[in-house]
Amino acid sequence: MPAYDFSTLRIAQEGHVATVWLANPPVNAVNTALIQELTLALDMFGEDPDVRCVILTGEGKVFCAGADLKGRAQMLAEPAGLPQHSRRTRELFHALRECPKPVIAALNGPALGAGLGIAASCDILIAADTACLALPEVDVGLLGGVKHAQRLFGHSRLRRMMLTGMRVSAQELYRLGVVEACVPAAELLAAAGDIARQIASKSPISVQLMIQTANAIEDMSLRDGYRYEQDMTAQVAKTEDAQEARRAFLEKRAPVFTGR
Repeated sequence: MPAYDFSTLRIAQEGHVATVWLANPPVNAVNTALIQELTLALDMFGEDPDVRCVILTGEGKVFCAGADLKGRAQMLAEPAGLPQHSRRTRELFHALRECPKPVIAALNGPALGAGLGIAASCDILIAADTACLALPEVDVGLLGGVKHAQRLFGHSRLRRMMLTGMRVSAQELYRLGVVEACVPAAELLAAAGDIARQIASKSPISVQLMIQTANAIEDMSLRDGYRYEQDMTAQVAKTEDAQEARRAFLEKRAPVFTGR
C-alpha cells in the first residue's frame, strides 16, 4: 500500500494481511476525517495486489462509539452539512461492503451506532470478550444503523435494541452466531490473523469474485441468485489460479497462486 499520512488511522501490513486500527481517541468516534480516511484506505487496499485480506479493529478499549456528537454542531453549521455528512457515511459503509479484499472486523470493545454499521458492513466478525454491539441513538435523539443491523440480528432482538438502546454482549453475539468467536481481548488480533492468513492463502482472484458474487446475490431471489452464482462459477473456472488449484489437487501439493 502506498505511503499516506493518516490522522485517524494506524495501518500495518504483514505478508498479505493489512491491519487497520481506528485511531481517533478517546473512543474512535466517527467524524469527517475518519470517514474520509477509512474510505480512502479501503479503496487503496482494493487496488493493492499485495493486500489480500484486511483486519479492522480499534485502538484503546472501544472499537467505535458511533457518531461524533461533540462535533455535530460544527458539522450542521457547514453548508449542506447534514446531507454531506450522511452521504459520506453511506459511502463509507459501501466502501467496506464492496471492498474487493475481505474485511474482518476484530471488535476490541463496544461498537455503537455507526460503529455497529461499520462492523455489519464487514465480511467476518470476531469479538473480544469486552466487546458489544448496540444502537444507542434512541437516547440521544437520533436514529440510524438499523438497516445494517438487519444483516446481523433477527426481528425481535433488533427492535428491542433499537427501542431500548440495549447492549448485546460478545458472549451473546457468539451464541446468536453474529460473530465467529468470542476470545479474551489479548488473543483477539491473533485469532483474527489466523482467519486472515487462511483467506490470504487462497487464490486472490477467486476470493475477489466470491466477494463480488456474495454481495450481488444478497438481495436476489433464490432462482436469480443461484443463476448468477453459476455464471460466476464458470468465470472463476477459467482463471489460471483455478487451473493451478486443480493441478495441485491432483498432484497432492500446495497450490501456487498468481492472482490471474
